[in-house]
Amino acid sequence: MVRMGFSRLCFAIVFSAALSASAFAVDSDRTHLGHNISIEAGEEVSEATCFGCSIRVRGKVDGDVTTFGGSVVVEDGGQVAGDVTSFAGDVSLESGTSVGGDLTVFGGRVRRDSRASVGGEVDDFGWRGTTFLVFGAPFVFLGALIGLAYWIVQRVRRPVVRAPVGRG
Repeated sequence: MVRMGFSRLCFAIVFSAALSASAFAVDSDRTHLGHNISIEAGEEVSEATCFGCSIRVRGKVDGDVTTFGGSVVVEDGGQVAGDVTSFAGDVSLESGTSVGGDLTVFGGRVRRDSRASVGGEVDDFGWRGTTFLVFGAPFVFLGALIGLAYWIVQRVRRPVVRAPVGRG
């Protein structure tokens, strides 16, 4: 019961952050929840962020590209001046593309053509277990603490049965 409430709280926080980010975003920012973002050739945006969806870049992004639970595809001629980060999704850089900053993937794979350039570091934490370690381990730890607290409370509340003292 407690875990269900905590997961709903986490979802509400992420959902609120997504909505507030899109409400205050400049028109050239793209922040979406649940539907894909496509930046067409000749189009220029300042930032692209996607929650539960993917981003396809054919044009230019002046800042960062970030997905949570989605993939990033930078197609031929696409440019990202900042960082590309994907949590629980893949990143694909096709021929003739460029990323000015770092490329970081948690819980996905990097597919990079040899003619794609990355100006910063490439960090691939692609093992799917990494996603569990980053997002799931805190929940397991919290569950263990709750279980321990419950066990201690039950142990303290258990009545002590004393053996009758015999007269001898």
